[in-house]
Amino acid sequence: MKIAVVGATGLVGGEILKVLKERNFKFDDLIPVASAKSVGSTIEFNGKKYTVRSMDEAIALKPEIAIFSAGGGTSLEHAPRFAAVGTTVIDNSSAWRMDATKKLVVPEINAHTLTKADKIIANPNCSTIQMVVILNPLHKKYKIKRVVVSTYQSVTGTGKKAVDQMMNERAGIEGEMVYPYKIDMNVLPHIDVFLENGYTKEEMKMVHETTKIMGDESVLVTATTVRVPVMGGHSESVNIEFEHDFDLDQIRKMLAAEEGVIVKDNPSEKLYPMPSDSHGRDEVWVGRIRRDFSQKNTVNMWIVADNLRKGAATNAIQIAEYLVKNNLV
Repeated sequence: MKIAVVGATGLVGGEILKVLKERNFKFDDLIPVASAKSVGSTIEFNGKKYTVRSMDEAIALKPEIAIFSAGGGTSLEHAPRFAAVGTTVIDNSSAWRMDATKKLVVPEINAHTLTKADKIIANPNCSTIQMVVILNPLHKKYKIKRVVVSTYQSVTGTGKKAVDQMMNERAGIEGEMVYPYKIDMNVLPHIDVFLENGYTKEEMKMVHETTKIMGDESVLVTATTVRVPVMGGHSESVNIEFEHDFDLDQIRKMLAAEEGVIVKDNPSEKLYPMPSDSHGRDEVWVGRIRRDFSQKNTVNMWIVADNLRKGAATNAIQIAEYLVKNNLV
């Protein structure tokens, strides 16, 4: 078993390596892949040093699995080249998510749809993953009509340069600006590019990806995505309208029974999820579960997860684990 990590020297790439080690993913050879400037350097994994390879070198080694975290352009160009030599690609970028011929997978929801023929598998957007993990069991029980979500997304979702911008601003140092405005002590209602409909690309990702993953076009979603000066976790305020009425205690029990979900919901004791809870963790946290008194069959909740973990690295590795367990690679 050979596994390639494309973008191994980046933020998500580093997290992928960390999660591979923590989850004791079994393989015989690790193939770290990065841009030309990093080729030939070494990275350490589990006490052993590995040489960073070029894309061509990695493809020639024909790994069974390649986890991509190097941007959409890289994925569009090179994922098919890996697939052509028999490698199964799990891609973290947006390149393949809405391709009708590719599966968009959150293992808890739709890993069962994967086959050996799926050689390029898309990992969803980080903010979508944590939301659908909570939505899916509720949809099965009460049937969701509409979701209104506002996100509070960590600067780590933009990458290392965004983290550097925030920390430079915090220290009073002038440096490279990744965002159009200051991010420290500020909030930007702007993630990705604006589209003709007034929404951003990030917002429309949440709309389209949710229905694709859940396999139900009838679920209506509207989103406002916001960047906040936080490191280590995305938060979401989610309003969910059902076709059927619900019981709050039943919702809490249902969600608490879901694998990978932690319910932290006791406002009287000031217990609710925060990004600091999720940092470095694989679970999706949910709290502030309460009935929306303004209209029937509607609930509000607050959902938190580490965007580099369940929102990217962990979800990708869970897909890889499923593939190996079910002899699909």
